[in-house]
Amino acid sequence: MRAYFSILSFLLLCCGRSEAQSAYQRYMKTYRSAYTSQHEAVPEADKKYFRFFPADISYKIHARFEKLNDTIGFIMPTTGEKPKKFYRYGIAHFRLGKDSCRLFIYQSDALRNSSRYRDHLFIPFTDQTSGEASYGGGRYIDILVTDIRDDMVVIDFNKSYNPYCAYSSGYNCPIPPRENDLPVAIRAGEKEFAKKH
Repeated sequence: MRAYFSILSFLLLCCGRSEAQSAYQRYMKTYRSAYTSQHEAVPEADKKYFRFFPADISYKIHARFEKLNDTIGFIMPTTGEKPKKFYRYGIAHFRLGKDSCRLFIYQSDALRNSSRYRDHLFIPFTDQTSGEASYGGGRYIDILVTDIRDDMVVIDFNKSYNPYCAYSSGYNCPIPPRENDLPVAIRAGEKEFAKKH
């Protein structure tokens, strides 16, 4: 009898995960449709060249958040001639499979004094797919200060996107710092744009 209930519990758990994944894939399909249709850097005729990894809910990470008290900030290099100042707002600690990972979360100096955008945070990163399946200059994730609750933050790699420099030259894109180079392959989010420029 105990074995029966163990098997039943396992099957219910698998069904629950499968349903959650299916629902998440539907959500991401809508999300990506809006992302591509509203994208300002890519002409309508070129939007067919967007590519994405399959949506995978396992890349929606619940990370432990460590707050930092950075009052000095630093200059983040960019692809253009205008470096940008950021502050290290905190660190997200998480696991992907057997790997322990961390990502620094940054706050823009230009936005932190804006009443409209002061709660916007920025996570630029590179990973083991960079320069192969994904854009070599890294990808970005945006979160809000209000996304951080009880020392936890959700980082959804399925929503990682390319900087504008992936589509065209002439943009001033922040280059992900070396401290945000992940030792794992993030097979989620936007892939390299299929049209070369």
